[in-house]
Amino acid sequence: MSAREEILGRIRTALGEDRPVPPVARDYRTTDGRSPAELLDVLTDRLEDYKATVVRCGPAEVAASVATALAAVPGDIVVAPGVPADWRPDGAVEDDGRAAVALAGYAATLTGVSVAIAETGTLVLDGSPLSGRRALSLLPDCLVCVVEAGQVVGSVPEGLGVLDPLAPLTMISGPSATSDIELQRVEGVHGPRTLIVVLVA
Repeated sequence: MSAREEILGRIRTALGEDRPVPPVARDYRTTDGRSPAELLDVLTDRLEDYKATVVRCGPAEVAASVATALAAVPGDIVVAPGVPADWRPDGAVEDDGRAAVALAGYAATLTGVSVAIAETGTLVLDGSPLSGRRALSLLPDCLVCVVEAGQVVGSVPEGLGVLDPLAPLTMISGPSATSDIELQRVEGVHGPRTLIVVLVA
């Protein structure tokens, strides 16, 4: 008998063979009563608290806002293949599935999102053409995400309700950071050091 079989056997003995599985509680809040404007303010507050930069603009100003946000970022920009042409800065290169090590050579990435959760300040990328593959959002040092007002929901259950549970979800709450070593915050450890969110309303 392997160690795994022994452990599982002990668990089965402790629980009993015919013990019923209790139902999962589903009485949590699944909708948010706040107005769209309030949700945008909450999302902005959370993102800025996480040290992300938020740029608010109108639908016709996305390209200019993206270009302004990236003006201080030296180097080439790579964009997710589904990013609309009128969002893309001049000279940006579309991701064509190149090797992950090549993505690390770009200064910044531009993507859209699948949904944004106001309460937690979380952007969710789902691997769609608009969001791009996971490596695209993790390897360049700066990530720029365009979030449209209609993509913002209030709570995590509400956000999960509109996502495909089988999609490769990447949840981003601020720039990559850790305080594992002597409780000193270090940014850019497991992903982009800089997060810029262009919030379109």
